[in-house]
Amino acid sequence: MSRLQVVSGKGGTGKTTVAAALALALATEGKRTLLVEVEGRQGIAQLFETEALPYEERKIAVASGGGEVFALAIDAERALLDYLQMFYKLGSAGRALKKIGAIDFATTIAPGVRDVLLTGKACEAVRRRDKRGRFVYDYVVMDAPPTGRITRFLNVNDEVAGLAKIGPIHNQAQAVMRVLKSPETAVHLVTLLEEMPVQETADGIAELRGAGLRVGKVIVNMVRPHLLDEAAVRAAAGDRRKEVAKALAMAGVPAPTKLVGPLLDQAAEHAQRVELEREQRAVLDRLGLPAYELPLVGEGMDLAGLYRLAGELRELGEVFA
Repeated sequence: MSRLQVVSGKGGTGKTTVAAALALALATEGKRTLLVEVEGRQGIAQLFETEALPYEERKIAVASGGGEVFALAIDAERALLDYLQMFYKLGSAGRALKKIGAIDFATTIAPGVRDVLLTGKACEAVRRRDKRGRFVYDYVVMDAPPTGRITRFLNVNDEVAGLAKIGPIHNQAQAVMRVLKSPETAVHLVTLLEEMPVQETADGIAELRGAGLRVGKVIVNMVRPHLLDEAAVRAAAGDRRKEVAKALAMAGVPAPTKLVGPLLDQAAEHAQRVELEREQRAVLDRLGLPAYELPLVGEGMDLAGLYRLAGELRELGEVFA
């Protein structure tokens, strides 16, 4: 069972929305889920229509059956202060380093350090137990960086462990990688039925597998319904234009003859999109991973739409458990 669910995807595919909906879906029936943001965009706060997330775990939603969703926006500077206190007991000295800009320098000049801190904080939440020895969170869902950066982001601790052969940094990096490369972690990739997102998904899967990271599911987001197929468009075209105009007139549509051309043009565009989507589904099928489709929920995403999307994920049962 994967307790750390990492959600990535090409920009514009709705990965943050899917991560938020997945956190809600996993928190059903009394479960507790932590939704983690690592990019500093405050996208989770916007989706849940709440104020900006601080560097502390805060309950932001109640799921079906009384489950709870907590959220955390991981700040690299604060995470580094925690790290220095945990391993080196710097205390006030660490705060002094922040005042003179050393913390900001460390997290900015070396992006790898920043990624180590972000992944380390998420993995700490996965391993954390309460006084009775139970896991504090049943699941941790990470809204991760885009597909083009996800492998390097997750695998950075492997590089750090190789550079620091001994000591607390080495031990911490190894502990994080034990979580990330275990069955406890699954990396899900969000895509659209379009050529570029599908290709980036295929490339991302190959990179993740090459790094020894476990790939979970492919989530096809914002799937639009098929209203007409190509055969229906052909049947309505050509010498049947008069029949189409007659049907429009019988339906009470004014000036039906003028509408036939634009309507058939739209139908042709729809049929072309259906064919392109069929081709992209075939590409996804060849990746050898389960792919699940989520419907397009209106033109924008509000809180009600997010709960609806969570309901769609719940219908998949134990797929993500």
